Amino acid sequence: MSTNLLKNTPKQANDISLFSATALGIGGMMGAGLYSLLGLASSHAGTYVPLAFLISAIAASFSVYSYAKLGAAFPSSGGGATFTVMSFGPGITSGGINLFQYIAYLIAAALYAAGFVEYTNSLFGGDLSPLTLKCITAAIILICTFLNLLGPSLVGRAETLAIGLVVISLLVFSAMGFHQADIKTFQMGGGSIEGIAVAAGILYINFQGFGVVTNSSSAMKSPQKELPLAMFSALILVTVAYLAVSTAVILIMPLNSIQLHNGHVLAEAAQMVAGKLGSIVISVSALLACAAAVNATIFAASNIAADVAKKKEVSSALSNSVLKSNLHALTISCIGVTIFALLFPLGEIGQMASLAFLLVYAVITYGHIQIHQKTGAKPRILWCAIVINLALFTALIINAVKTAPSSAIALAVALVASFGFEAFSRLRTKQPKAH
Repeated sequence: MSTNLLKNTPKQANDISLFSATALGIGGMMGAGLYSLLGLASSHAGTYVPLAFLISAIAASFSVYSYAKLGAAFPSSGGGATFTVMSFGPGITSGGINLFQYIAYLIAAALYAAGFVEYTNSLFGGDLSPLTLKCITAAIILICTFLNLLGPSLVGRAETLAIGLVVISLLVFSAMGFHQADIKTFQMGGGSIEGIAVAAGILYINFQGFGVVTNSSSAMKSPQKELPLAMFSALILVTVAYLAVSTAVILIMPLNSIQLHNGHVLAEAAQMVAGKLGSIVISVSALLACAAAVNATIFAASNIAADVAKKKEVSSALSNSVLKSNLHALTISCIGVTIFALLFPLGEIGQMASLAFLLVYAVITYGHIQIHQKTGAKPRILWCAIVINLALFTALIINAVKTAPSSAIALAVALVASFGFEAFSRLRTKQPKAH
């Protein structure tokens, strides 16, 4: 079934080492969501934010297991887009899921663009007008789209440099934060069980980047061994970094201050640790992280089925309407990201992004159960992934309906429209042409 979706030519083999694949996973997960959503998560979890990060990481680990098994069994640069076809077969179900997955990437890119704007505003003392902020939002998305037109090699080099600087700045900040913290007088505060669950759901977007590693499986020498190792290594390293940074923040900043500086908490924390210079360094690293994330996510969205763009198995709607050419895909992706970024505030779009990926990974893992004999995955672990993802999704969607119903409605419309548009596209292509 759909074996033409899988590619592993001798030329591709050996292209990506275990180290490179691990670095790719760290790049996909590290940075932008941490800068943007730490304040929002603390408003729900209080000082238990590190615990919320840990729960998110554990939830992600089950999905990482599922994706690692799928990627090893079906090596393809199509990644998740290929997995749905292998699991559900070509049709409206897999096509609708892939179209919704494409929209999820657009929402994630919009979140990172909003984070970029938030830290730009903090660099200028929070004095920028709403119109200026909207112009900056559109500008950063356009610039990243243009960079993608210049080719993947430039994207990769820019990504590596940006993430390297981000990791160094976060590690230095964490070390200085722990050094200055008065642990003896620290007291835990805020955060109910429900609040921690909501925060864990919000922070899930910080780990969704693990999926990008599976897109490199077709270029690995031995994906069955290297892919799981690369994905879990990246997840563990990123989790340690997130726990260190979030713990440092709650140790040095009062809870009310964290929530007051919601969208740019790390800049304020860095100012407390290292003065104005610290704030500037962290703000610049936030801009790099968010810009790199916008860049990489637009790239991922536009290439969600790069090696199968002209094949109807992936999604009739995507191949007919979006993935006709690189320029066409990037243009539509750019417009979609800009619309989401301008319509929704940072907090709402953060919830939408996490909700979308929690749902996508739960559905793809459910499909995985149907073919677990081919991948060698254990059904119990796959069911754990589904249950945990749906539990976090439920906690987060209930909160979204209460606090930001427009974001919940927009996501529901995107989900229904994905399957509706896919069904319409397939029906239209089946109709005989009039002579």
